[in-house]
Parts: sequence; C-alpha cells; structure tokens
Amino acid sequence: MAEMLVANMAPFMFVALVAFMLLGFPVAFALAANGLMFGLIGVELGLLTPALFQALPERVFGIMRNDTLLAIPFFTFMGLILERSGMAEDLLDTIGQLFGPLRGGLAYAVIFVGALLAATTGVVAASVISMGLISLPIMLRYGYDRRLASGVIAASGTLAQIIPPSLVLIVLADQLGRSVGDMYAGALVPGLVLTGLYAGYILIMTIVRPEFAPALPPEARSLRGFKLLLRVLTSLVPPLVLIFLVLGTIFLGIATPTEGGAMGAAGAILLALAKRKLGLGLLRQAMDTTAKLSSFVIFILIGSTVFGLVFRAVNGDLWVEHLLTNLPGGELGFLIVVNLMVFVLAFFLDFFELAFIIVPLLGPVAEKLGIDLIWFGVLLGVNMQTSFMHPPFGFALFYLRSVAPREDYKDKITGRIIAKITTGQIYWGAVPFVIIQLIMVALVIAFPDLVFSGLDRGEKIDLDKVKIEIPEISDSLQPLDPGALGSDDSAQGGDPALDAMRQFQKTN
Repeated sequence: MAEMLVANMAPFMFVALVAFMLLGFPVAFALAANGLMFGLIGVELGLLTPALFQALPERVFGIMRNDTLLAIPFFTFMGLILERSGMAEDLLDTIGQLFGPLRGGLAYAVIFVGALLAATTGVVAASVISMGLISLPIMLRYGYDRRLASGVIAASGTLAQIIPPSLVLIVLADQLGRSVGDMYAGALVPGLVLTGLYAGYILIMTIVRPEFAPALPPEARSLRGFKLLLRVLTSLVPPLVLIFLVLGTIFLGIATPTEGGAMGAAGAILLALAKRKLGLGLLRQAMDTTAKLSSFVIFILIGSTVFGLVFRAVNGDLWVEHLLTNLPGGELGFLIVVNLMVFVLAFFLDFFELAFIIVPLLGPVAEKLGIDLIWFGVLLGVNMQTSFMHPPFGFALFYLRSVAPREDYKDKITGRIIAKITTGQIYWGAVPFVIIQLIMVALVIAFPDLVFSGLDRGEKIDLDKVKIEIPEISDSLQPLDPGALGSDDSAQGGDPALDAMRQFQKTN
C-alpha cells in the first residue's frame, strides 16, 4: 500500500482536492489542508524531507511583495464607487433612450452598458446586480420575453471578466508569469468581438421573434433633442474619459496596471464627488467589500501556493505534463481537451478557483508545446467566463436571481400586474449565451490574431533562417610591410581593421 501511494502521490493529491471541494470545504483551506496533509504523508514515507516546508514562509512573503496583485483592490474599489454612485443607472437610462426607437433597443442598451461597466468596474457582481435592478423592470414593463431579458442581463454582466480591467486577467497573468498589460491588450479585441456576438444574437431574435424584444413606445421616450444630447454629455462622456485614462495609459505604456488602477480609483472618487454622491457611508461600504474580496483572493493564492509546493515536490507537474503532452492530436488535441475540462469544471468551480488550481498546472505544458501564454491565458479567460453562466451554479445567475421579482407585482408606471421571473426562465435564458461564449472560444482558437492584433510583438525573427557569415581571407597571413599600411598618423580616422593589423605588426 505504501509503495502504491508513493508511486501515485500526485493523482491521489488531485483526487483528494476534488473530494474536499465536493464536500463543501472553502477552497483556500481545502488547498492548504490538502497540501499540508500530503506533505506530512510524504515526509512520513520518506518521499519528502521536512526542509520542504521551510520554503513556505518565503513563498507567502513573495505573494505579499507582488506589486501586480495591488491592482485587484484598486480596480475593485473603483468599480464599487462607480456602481454605488449611480453611474450605472444614468448610463442605462441614457443609452436606453438612445436605442429606444429600435426593436430590441433596451437589450442593445444593456449590452452596450455591460461593456462600458466592464471597462470601468471589472466586477461581474456589480454589473449584473445594477443592470438587474435598473433595466429588468423596464424590460418587463414593455413586454420583453423573460428568458431573453434575464439572459442578456446576466451575459452582459460577465463581460466584466474578459474586457479589461478584468480581475481574472490580473490573476491569469500572475499565474502564467506574464505581463498584465499584455494580457489586457490581448483580451481587448476578443472582448469586443464577444460583445458584437451578443448584439448579433439580439438582432436575430428581433427578426425571428419580434414580439420578444419590442421597441419602446413613444410615451416612454422622454428625452429628445438637446435634452438627450445634454444627458449623453453628462452621463456617457465622463466614464469614457475614465476608461481612456485607465486603459489608455496602460496600453500606451505610460502606467503599469497597478498605477492605472490607483488612478482609476482616484478618478471614481472624483466622479462621485461631481455627482454629489460621495459620502462616508459609500466609502465605508466600498472599502469593506474591497477588503473582503481582496482577502478572498489572497487566501486562495496562499492555499494554492501550499498545494503547488507539495504537488511539484511529488512530481505532480511532470505527471500532468506527461498526461497532457501524450494526447493525440498534438497542440490541437491539447487545446480541445483542456477547454473541455475547463468547461466541465466551470459547472462546479468559479473563475478564481479555476485560475488558482488549474492554470498553474496547464501553463508549463502549454509553454512546452510552444503555445504563446498570453494567447493561452485569453483563451482560458473566455472559457472560464462560462463559469458565471452555467446552470445551475453560475454566479451571474445567482446575482440576477437575487434581484429578479419572485412574485407577481404591480408596475408603478402602467399599473399593470407584471408576472414574476422563475429560476427556470433565468436558466433557459442563459443557455444561448453560453453557446455564444463557446463559439467565441472556437474563434480564438481558429483565429489567433484576434489576440495577437492587440499586442506589440515587434518584428518576428525566424531563427532557422539566421545565417552568420565570416568573411574569407584570400591570402594566408604574411608579415606585412609597415610602409604599405602607412604610418600611425596617416591611419587616424581610417579602417579599424587596418589599425588593429598595424598594432599586431608592431608587437610581433
């Protein structure tokens, strides 16, 4: 039994970790406890030495010294300040008025605002909850299909995961050992393409089932002409300026992601002050939630560090590498299996858990197969986005369920009785958007330039075509006549090779 355990320590560790999480243990503590338990078993069996655990304090201090992770609390704080200062409400109202005359206009507005909130908040919960509270009652009031309305709100909220400054992109860059700025630049185009695919689905639905997404009636479009223009200038321009200041400075190389996050947090405070919404209560709520989320991320990272240290000590990384590099189909086979695995695991794990548990195991294998890790990280980010939309455990669906009406209610504007939204309608509404996200995964695999187009990779040099040519000397070296070369004075400013030859002649 002991010999079998020693020979298969890595697979036993992985199975035990899955069992811990299925039993409902918090992920951070399941990771750390699993690593410590198998580390002690390995020491007892003579497979490991106690000195292994002496590396843990240094690794924990390494996490604390990681400046990149400072971007997480900065962007979280920025998003919470903007969301709770009423920016999302003003955006939805303004853009809803702009798109109102179009069939499906409210759905387009939700998608557009979802992309804007993603580029300013980077927090899925904030986007889904704010749009669910603001736009869902309006969509129900004017006859939108409940599945379509709930699906588009949940899906648009998840754009905060793939459109910079996404928190998961920061974590992926850290786990893959790559630049956050490059990860942001690589994810921008796929995020915008995914936004376009969502809008394309709404367009198809308005053609096939026009009754599912009617246009706003004239009486509901209260803003016209100069009033609408003024609302656009006051509600739409400030967040766009903030997006440029934060992401633009990062992409241009003026600021690091951490510095951009700090600037974004300061800008969010200024916008809240301008709206006269900044108060002690708002600051306290934002700082409290930021501290909780940041602690959650750091504790998972510490737990994954403990697990990873022991897992590599028992050659778990080699076991995973051997398992995945021997798949049929080479690089394509690896990508298909990995994406299927991540898609299935997303039913049970959220994106932070996937990023800290799975990505450190997959990254070295991808690099050995010659896969660009920025491209691989963006691909995984798009795939892990489905973790928010999976019925029945998708977090975006839970967020929407918390604000969607559970009982029939009387609308304040029309006076009509509006039917409730069932959990089944939320789940069925998510299915088409999960399929769209999988289509986006396939597009990133089929067209890698969707990622590389945002990166400044310089001129690529094919090392196989590099040739080093050494000039041939026609005659064998013979003592040279110094007079033929001229004097030292005449050689000033001449050929350096001749100068060197003269010096050689003098010393020999």
